[in-house]
Amino acid sequence: MIGLLKQALSLCVLLLALPLQAIAQNNSSALSETQRAEMFARAYEKATASHNPLADKNDTFSQFNLGSMYELGQGVPQNHQEALKWYRRAAEQGDAAAQFLLGLAYELGQDVPQDYQEAVRWYRLAAVQGDVSAQLMLGVMYDKGQGVTQDYQEALSWYQGAAKQGNANAAYLLGTMYSTGHGVQQSSKEAAKWERMAAEHGVAAAQVILGLRYAMGQGVRQDQKEAVKWYRLAAERGNVDGQFNLGLMYDTGQGVSQDYSAAAKWYRLAAEQGDADGQFNTGLMHEIGQGVPQDFNAAVKWYRLAAEQGNASAQLNLGLLYLHGQGVPMDYVLAHMWANIALDHATDTDVQQKSNKLHSLSASLLTPQQIAQAGELAKKCVAQKLKGCQADLLLLHN
Repeated sequence: MIGLLKQALSLCVLLLALPLQAIAQNNSSALSETQRAEMFARAYEKATASHNPLADKNDTFSQFNLGSMYELGQGVPQNHQEALKWYRRAAEQGDAAAQFLLGLAYELGQDVPQDYQEAVRWYRLAAVQGDVSAQLMLGVMYDKGQGVTQDYQEALSWYQGAAKQGNANAAYLLGTMYSTGHGVQQSSKEAAKWERMAAEHGVAAAQVILGLRYAMGQGVRQDQKEAVKWYRLAAERGNVDGQFNLGLMYDTGQGVSQDYSAAAKWYRLAAEQGDADGQFNTGLMHEIGQGVPQDFNAAVKWYRLAAEQGNASAQLNLGLLYLHGQGVPMDYVLAHMWANIALDHATDTDVQQKSNKLHSLSASLLTPQQIAQAGELAKKCVAQKLKGCQADLLLLHN
């Protein structure tokens, strides 16, 4: 089956293993790692042997557990098709957990042909029995219109059922529906209520959204310190938006003492995850020497990464560095090229004006042939969707 299934199954297998572990812990202190592994393997073989007769007699608990053992290869050779067979037998007899896993397999097309309608069928059977994971996923299917006609009100109903059982992801999605007004009257206050529930249970995306609400005063009273608190929780969980937003708060001194070094740290973490805005801000910090030592080479590196993702500000600044020969050899043709590209991508008025200024200034330093060359290089770069085009352009230019 699939990795997602392993997460759902791990608790069941852990419960099966606990008595075996208790026995092992009393006798294994003097055993080698190999001996302990062999002992656990023998214990799982016995557990599997005891489940097989019951599974064949349509005992759903044993069928599900046998499926989980085949799924994880514990006590038996790992065999995903065999696991699916036992999950199906348990599901057909009404086992909600097996029905959910079978639905998930059909949704993702793992070891069965992908079939959204079949996924919905199994999710529904589990959901009406109160399986919280199935209720969440059935809501998602209605939300996306996969396997069913898109129906936001139906999605809302299933999200509510799962959220009221304490499912944090359902609470987050329920908050999103109140925020957008899909299937329900738009309400920032109600959205914030559900987002808070999800945030308090560690859903990083909800923590970021709640932080934004406090920063902007939407659905909650405006409170920059509270915004910083939620951004930090998300950032520490590795959420890229939380990292960037926390960097911005340190950069501007909102809700926290202004600290350029801390800003640079959080921007860098977002940048390393591929966030274009984080890459641009990291490049800017290196260019002006704010929070980090001034380093034009590092600035070029980060600007280029952001520029290749379509960030117009990075494209503009990269062109300016070519104009002045900072971190790269001075090259008016490439400065003009990046000005062309920035003008194609800029939506912000300030960036458009500055890109126009660079375009005019660099053009004044070039011959008509060089201007035409810069235009051709820009077209080639855009045709490659800005990905990895720089080395090729330099070869063509030189």
